[in-house]
Amino acid sequence: MVTARLDQGDKARALTAEGSTALASAAETALARRLPLVAWLTSSGPGLAEGVAGLDAWGRAARALARCSGVVPVVAVVDGPMLSGQSLLLGLADAVVMTSQALSYVSGPAAVAELTGAMVRPADLGGATVHASRSGLATLVARDAAHALTLVGELLSFLPAHCDELPPALPTADPVGRLSPELADVVPTRATGSYDVRQVVSAIADDRHVFELRPAWAPQLVTALARIGGHPVGVLANQPQAMSGTLDIAASQKGARFVSMCDAFNVPLLTLVDTSGFMPGRDLEWRGIIRHGAQLVYAYAEATVPRVCLVLRKAYGGAYIVMDSKGMGNDFCLAWPSAELAVMGAEGAVSIVHRRAKPEERARLVEEYQEKFLNPYVAAERGYVDAVIDPAETRPVVARCLGALRTKREALAPRRHGNSPL
Repeated sequence: MVTARLDQGDKARALTAEGSTALASAAETALARRLPLVAWLTSSGPGLAEGVAGLDAWGRAARALARCSGVVPVVAVVDGPMLSGQSLLLGLADAVVMTSQALSYVSGPAAVAELTGAMVRPADLGGATVHASRSGLATLVARDAAHALTLVGELLSFLPAHCDELPPALPTADPVGRLSPELADVVPTRATGSYDVRQVVSAIADDRHVFELRPAWAPQLVTALARIGGHPVGVLANQPQAMSGTLDIAASQKGARFVSMCDAFNVPLLTLVDTSGFMPGRDLEWRGIIRHGAQLVYAYAEATVPRVCLVLRKAYGGAYIVMDSKGMGNDFCLAWPSAELAVMGAEGAVSIVHRRAKPEERARLVEEYQEKFLNPYVAAERGYVDAVIDPAETRPVVARCLGALRTKREALAPRRHGNSPL
């Protein structure tokens, strides 16, 4: 591991050309030696005395960090201010760990007040809590520097040193054949019933240990690292407890970023599906949910790591497609008996197809639609689902699927790079 520390004992110091050069050198060393890079970054802004030379230097640092992307893991740690344009360096890291003392923004409270007239405290503009829940910049929030170091160590334990290695496997006393009978009662019988999908993730994981990333941002989508049979796996799951697991712009960005990171560093993906679709709304459409929703589509379509999809309950319409469906190229698609793979729910389908039906007839049609279409067996007959499994056997079945895929390799297309939607 290569470590770059740019605070020089003074958390209010400007990022000088010398400091930027040191960061660039550390990134180049990490790339050359194929080692993870951990950068401890603090800066009050550009060094005014150096002028454009200082700006040029941190531009070189940014280029060096970008060259590391997808080759070696890059983790940034912030334990103080990281202000002005240099804060953009954080966006180039695979993960950002912020302590409770961290503060980061491009334009400060004075600039905001001058332009908008709104008075805002620094912590409310760019504190760790804000970046953990609103911007999504903070992957993890630590109590202090020592805790941050612990979190960095655990994160890197799931990742290889570089993209040409497999993630490290650790021995476990938790048998892969362990059953989870409690999962039989996780999904409520009511179609609108809620449950915590993290119960499913922990039941599948070794020793029930799950390392969740960005838990406070877009909580309707859980992204976490875990191990199954000692081998790391990235888990992406809809969370019915938040917004019924529907997808919006933030959730699409969160999922896409996670899928891309796992794919870059050879971490297999397990996708747990229970969502009725994308969140509707004029504001979301105007803000570009089409572009941002496509980010998740693109990330899955481009991923070459082993991919297992498990439909827990709802998988409707466009959300069925983007949550790593068979058409998106997953290797195994599993489903619980409670799974519903369809264009839409029964109520919506009946209201469209039988819009003139009387209320008493509508209830019968809804029941018929549910029996005929809202089950996994129709999809299984057509090859869209590989197996309908007992929820209690989820861990051993998923473990067998991932084991069978351990030697999977895909040849990448000869091109410079894709033009992913941003």
